[in-house]
Amino acid sequence: MEVEESGETRTSWTVAPGETHSIIYDHAGKKRKQDPAPDPVTRIAEDEGEEEDDEMMSDHMKDSEEPSNKRVKPVAKSNSLTGVITPVKTPALKRIGQSISRSISFRTEARPLPPVPLRARSKASSFPRRRNSQCWSDTVESHDLTAKEIKRQEVIYELTQGERQLIEDLSLVKKVYYEPMLKLNIMTESELGQIFGTLDSLIPLHEDLLERLQRLRGSEKTVGEVGPTLMNWFPCLESYVTYCCNQVGAKALLDQKKHEKRVEHFLRLCQESSFSRKLDLWNFLDLPRSRLVKYPLLLKEIQKCTPPEHPDEDSLPDALELIQSIIAEVNKKTGEAECQFYRRGLAYLEDSQRITEIQESRFLCCHGELKNNKGQRLHVFLFELAFVLSRPGEDKDGGQVFNVYRQPLPNALLNLEEIPDGEAGGGSTFRGAFSGGNDKVKNCFRVNSRGRSKAYSYSLQANDSFSKQQWITCLRQAIVQSRDRNAHSRPSQHSPQTDPALYHIAELSLSSDTEMADHTCR
Repeated sequence: MEVEESGETRTSWTVAPGETHSIIYDHAGKKRKQDPAPDPVTRIAEDEGEEEDDEMMSDHMKDSEEPSNKRVKPVAKSNSLTGVITPVKTPALKRIGQSISRSISFRTEARPLPPVPLRARSKASSFPRRRNSQCWSDTVESHDLTAKEIKRQEVIYELTQGERQLIEDLSLVKKVYYEPMLKLNIMTESELGQIFGTLDSLIPLHEDLLERLQRLRGSEKTVGEVGPTLMNWFPCLESYVTYCCNQVGAKALLDQKKHEKRVEHFLRLCQESSFSRKLDLWNFLDLPRSRLVKYPLLLKEIQKCTPPEHPDEDSLPDALELIQSIIAEVNKKTGEAECQFYRRGLAYLEDSQRITEIQESRFLCCHGELKNNKGQRLHVFLFELAFVLSRPGEDKDGGQVFNVYRQPLPNALLNLEEIPDGEAGGGSTFRGAFSGGNDKVKNCFRVNSRGRSKAYSYSLQANDSFSKQQWITCLRQAIVQSRDRNAHSRPSQHSPQTDPALYHIAELSLSSDTEMADHTCR
């Protein structure tokens, strides 16, 4: 059994049979008598090559029709049987896995175990490497701080360690993914540039913050004032706008390239390696965004643990406001980039589908998979001003496109109807389409539109109740916001033909008239 790797030489142990006399054959074929062993013997193999030599030696003995002396399990204490029963040869790969069951069988035979049990670990382990979970308290020998100040130091230390781990991960992505794929021509330099974006420029950015935080630590390894340092550094995060805006197209290209055998094979080998911690490439590429949204949480924790009249009392709220404004700007720009990306991916079958509300939409509220009343899977987009059904497809280059299905609907003209779960199917076409033979409907709703030359109605089903509720919430918000936008923009056009009654044509029928009125007032 092998010891878990910890930077030292790996070892393995086997327990030889005790209280028996067995006949052992040496290489010359001569017999010698083994001395009785009252206690289990622990055998240490300093490297993996010794086990391979053991297997080769065992094969040589088998060819000579001589019994093996390796891992012979005693049958009884009788001397008359030990030289007769031939031990079964165990292949090298099975020996490691069977060592656990052997140690369990020793318990049933009332044999003593080694004083220090060793943990089993396979030779080619693919388990994720664990992060160092060291706390600030583990780095100091003694202190006379209050519990609140200790908590403050712990959060600041977590902030520092998070920067160090992010730098390690981003450097790993560059060394293990980008450079080998470029050198082996697994992807072109242009494709890698689209997928990795400006990731390389983020490493020195966070190295700068890490260096600043380390300089704040005093002789007692405590940090006094951290607010001004963060205030001065946070403006550097505006470079995240470029990186996060590129992620939408990067994810689509990466998913497309994964269908190529060489790319899939390379990424799978990397993910199965211990350095990846079971994370795939996209998990690593998404780490900067995850880190960005964590800064406000850390600052709020530091602020809670900061006592009154501390130098950080005034600077921390300003730093928190600054980072929240930066994140809001990043989210806004990323939403615009996402909306533009999916607008370009729409393939229209008819010119009438090109409604102006799609092109005027600045962001994408939500999108995902829904089923229609025929059981067909559709990819549905809820833009700022339009509701679009589509069918995923591929272009001539293998890229993903979304073929517009049926007529897109302006959000301001939508009606939304929710069908409660468990309602009887009855004779309704909509309810019967999703009953699935159980005469019950689940996770369904209907979207329809009136006010134009033709009325449209789409019956849709979500994958689960959570997804349904998300769609209901987003649709309600989009309908109200679109109606309010139209109400404010129509009077400014000075059009005498405008009918004010059309402002409120999109009415909600989700729960009750009272609830609908509340949302209308908002």
